[in-house]
Amino acid sequence: MRWVNRKVGRTNAFIMGAIPIVLLMIVYLVLAGDRHAINPNDKILPLPSGMVAAMSDLVTQPDRLSGDYLFWSDTLSSLTRLFIGLGISTLSALLVGLVLGVLPPVRATFGPLVTGIAVIPPIALLPILFIAFGLGETAKVALIVIGIAPFMMRDIAAHIAALPREQIIKAQTLGASSWQVMIRVALPQAMPRLIQALRLSLGPAWVFLISAEAIAADSGLGYRIFLVRRYLSMDIIIPYVAWIALLAVAIDLLLTFSSRRMFPWAHGGDR
Repeated sequence: MRWVNRKVGRTNAFIMGAIPIVLLMIVYLVLAGDRHAINPNDKILPLPSGMVAAMSDLVTQPDRLSGDYLFWSDTLSSLTRLFIGLGISTLSALLVGLVLGVLPPVRATFGPLVTGIAVIPPIALLPILFIAFGLGETAKVALIVIGIAPFMMRDIAAHIAALPREQIIKAQTLGASSWQVMIRVALPQAMPRLIQALRLSLGPAWVFLISAEAIAADSGLGYRIFLVRRYLSMDIIIPYVAWIALLAVAIDLLLTFSSRRMFPWAHGGDR
């Protein structure tokens, strides 16, 4: 059987997906062990024991100044900013995408504007956002929204505009108005696509969040990473980066599960 025709079950897929991760961890442990054999005080590739020791205070001990558990406080701050930015982006993408996709005059008028905003590098707007909104939470959330919302709007609008014209004609034949076509025909078919667009936007959203926290913040995962880098504290940076990756994967899996449960017809009936 050709590889292109092979089907992989869930158990085998999990095992096959875990193999590269395990191999990467083994390679890291070998390299770290070699470096520490030469220099026991090496900071570039810390051993797992060193990372556990460095993280234990951040995870289990309250900070002497603030009284917060810094690791969990950083996680809460970052996730709050991320979820607010994703929520605003998702809602705006759905509303604007529906209007642009269903109404050609509106698409012709505002489509170029959305495209123009989408191609601007969001990081280049960061100084403007800090000047306009200050150094508080608004600028950080705004960077996430500006970074991912236009892409999601374009994706939803293009998906809706590509729906079979026969569906629109049949709805109008039954007396549907433009508003009813938008709600009854376009919206149900846009929802699975919206979740897919949100999944694709998770990576950029994390990039914009970490960038904003690195420049102006007093808490957050990105803030902590850039705070300790001046001390070459890789025993803290690596666990923080791994934690960000785990959070991103967990959110992605949750979105995938939700999409399959709510819209099984969009996944070939798989549950």
